[in-house]
Amino acid sequence: MDASSPRPISVIGRLYLFLLGLIISAAGLFFVTLGGKLALLGGSWYFVLAGAVLVISGIVTAMARPLGGMLFLLVWLATFPWSFFDAGFEFWPLISRNFALSVGAVVVLLSIPLMNKARQRTRSTARYSAAAAIVAAFCAVGVWGMFQPHGVISNETAPTVAAETPRTADWTNYAGGDNHDRFSPADQINRDTVKNLTVAWTAKTGDLPESTGGGAEDQTTPLMVNNAVYVCTPHNNVISLDPATGEKKWEFKSGVTNDDWQRCRGLAYFDASKTVAEPTAEGSTPIIEAAVPANGLCTRRVLMNSTKGQLVAIDADTGLACADFGTNGVVDLNVGMGPGAATGDYYPTSAPTLAGTTIVVGGRVGDNVSIDMPGGVVRGFDVMTGALRWAFDPGDPGMKQLPEGQIWTRSTPNVWAPMSWDALSNTVFMPVGSAAIDLWGVKRRPLDRQYGATMLAVDATTGLEKWRYQTVHDDLWDFDVPMQPTFIEFDGRPAMVFGTKAGQIFVLDRLTGKPLTKVEERPVPAGDMPNETYSPTQPMSVGMPQIGADTLTESDMWGATPFDQLVCRVKFKSMRYTGLFTPPGTDASLNLPGSLGGLNWGGVSYDPTNNYAFFNDMRLGLEVQLVPYDGDAKASNGDESAQVTASSVQPLVGTPYAITAKNRFMSPLGIPCQKPPFGTLTAVDMKTQKIAWQIPMGTVQDTGPLGIKMHAPIPIGMPTIGGSMATKGGLVFFAATQDFYLRAIDSVTGAEVWKARLPVGSQGTPISYVAQDGKQYVVISTGGGRNSPERGDYVIAYALPQ
Repeated sequence: MDASSPRPISVIGRLYLFLLGLIISAAGLFFVTLGGKLALLGGSWYFVLAGAVLVISGIVTAMARPLGGMLFLLVWLATFPWSFFDAGFEFWPLISRNFALSVGAVVVLLSIPLMNKARQRTRSTARYSAAAAIVAAFCAVGVWGMFQPHGVISNETAPTVAAETPRTADWTNYAGGDNHDRFSPADQINRDTVKNLTVAWTAKTGDLPESTGGGAEDQTTPLMVNNAVYVCTPHNNVISLDPATGEKKWEFKSGVTNDDWQRCRGLAYFDASKTVAEPTAEGSTPIIEAAVPANGLCTRRVLMNSTKGQLVAIDADTGLACADFGTNGVVDLNVGMGPGAATGDYYPTSAPTLAGTTIVVGGRVGDNVSIDMPGGVVRGFDVMTGALRWAFDPGDPGMKQLPEGQIWTRSTPNVWAPMSWDALSNTVFMPVGSAAIDLWGVKRRPLDRQYGATMLAVDATTGLEKWRYQTVHDDLWDFDVPMQPTFIEFDGRPAMVFGTKAGQIFVLDRLTGKPLTKVEERPVPAGDMPNETYSPTQPMSVGMPQIGADTLTESDMWGATPFDQLVCRVKFKSMRYTGLFTPPGTDASLNLPGSLGGLNWGGVSYDPTNNYAFFNDMRLGLEVQLVPYDGDAKASNGDESAQVTASSVQPLVGTPYAITAKNRFMSPLGIPCQKPPFGTLTAVDMKTQKIAWQIPMGTVQDTGPLGIKMHAPIPIGMPTIGGSMATKGGLVFFAATQDFYLRAIDSVTGAEVWKARLPVGSQGTPISYVAQDGKQYVVISTGGGRNSPERGDYVIAYALPQ
């Protein structure tokens, strides 16, 4: 052999090319197989065509022919124009389509000289190395881009600053104050000083939520009143802490041991020594005067719902049960609820609502368990004695007291979310969910259709209905009204703003229930379930932004790689989907944004100084299918675990159907199938009713594909579940992401200006107050993120240095 001739490649070199070709062919075969299915479903032909070329590329590469590498590069280059045509110029969709192939192009470019050598060709390797370096640099830019926020809507106009009505700097109820707006008037901590915020104290409750997959979560929003921070724990214990030091003052142990549903979202507080102001709205009923205890005990009291079905009154000063309330401090909420109430079919999930001198309690009823479940009755009790003052039973709205031996109407729409009391009109506003079975409504009664998915206004003294407004007709999607309304002034009128699981935002007149922004009844498709009732139209709140409720197409499918993206495309095209109100049926259908929302119980925070309302959302679609079922109809426990194996069934007891697929719309890697963000924080300018700014909320630092932590702060925007808090200092605090951080966001611009690492995730809403030492504190309960197995029992306070 001539000394200048290329030397043949080694056995290792040939084995490398064979393995490279095998990998390329395998990828191509995956594309051809699933891409062919996608094409038959009417989807994109890109994958089957690209896959066919990749299969040939892999075979030729395995034969150590340079043509194999050239064919791969041809697919890579052709993918770019297809990507722009398919996905436009959005970062995350383009990365999903191009990054993996670009990494492959680097490997192939570096391998082509080896293929030339195998064919005894003398070609310069420098140009291939240079090309590989350029593509590698392109990949590096893509990696850099992954750590930048995308899909950001920036504020282009400065808000009008309004004068704020003076209010206390305490946190006196679940949502902060009388307007239920999660707003703190304190401003020591502001845009300029927040960078100096540090941990002031940390307390541990000693009560860990024991994750069973169904409902063990810490979702607490504390109170700060009476010079104490009051916290309830997942097992319904209550602890009083010093607001300046975190030192424990007392602890009340409830003895609750509920395995299926461990949580306590919040508390109520009442001081009988203070006079409750009478309502001023015309036609309002007066407040019933509270009796101040003669012995002085329990004059100030904390009230809690337990998951055992109890309403408990605790002396706010001593931590002892109030003996004059109910029976030894406890009212049994299971009385009159009928079968299943005491065994987990019913329990309160939200903080009780103080309405003047009436404590109002609703409750959660398990979804999609049976058509015979405890009812959705809402009851008002005397805050001092625990005596039942009234009950609002949708089955008999005029009945205040339950006749002896009877039970409240079964399976009616329930009020599981927090409620709001309006002192102006002495009205309790109740966010109403759906009847017992979400997905099948054949046996629903007229009352179920009237009250389901409504905002219901009830007189706080009499329990009589004032008005109701329905946000979804004949709800078959679990699109509850999931949050309490927040009170605002709108065009000079007393108004409320709230969101729904369908991603809709409504603004209603508090006195009449009439919409103050435009709502249209728009036609929606009907399903084909026998004897089902389908509303021909649905209310769409077009006068306000819709968040996370866009109608998706195949091009909106996403994946960390083209492979899981392809799986998601096939899943999407295999299901029936006609948009927001796709009716469920016996075929597989897609429900977006899904039964978790959209917008959920975290509620709205509102800054009255700039007239901005802040909404956080999640975007987790749901795969739904009903199939005929006449087997052993053993009811589920109604927990929130949505994943059901394909071979299992969840009977809807009392119906001829079971759910065989009720899974989150996820890729095989456990990532939502639609393009990011999967959760955002959005500021809505209530003056213009437009989005002022929107940012992806949360990173994958503490989660990732297949549940494996990525340890990378990639701000893709993760599903959120708790609530935000606004402050007069121009900040919005938020912690209920999938990563372990409490963040402060500039309320005008949406820029992140501060964050602190938490020991575990949080699903709670932060609060802020000014303690007796004159310092402003921000406090958050930190017990663990929703999709993380890591749990804690922390209450953490932040303040500025002395």
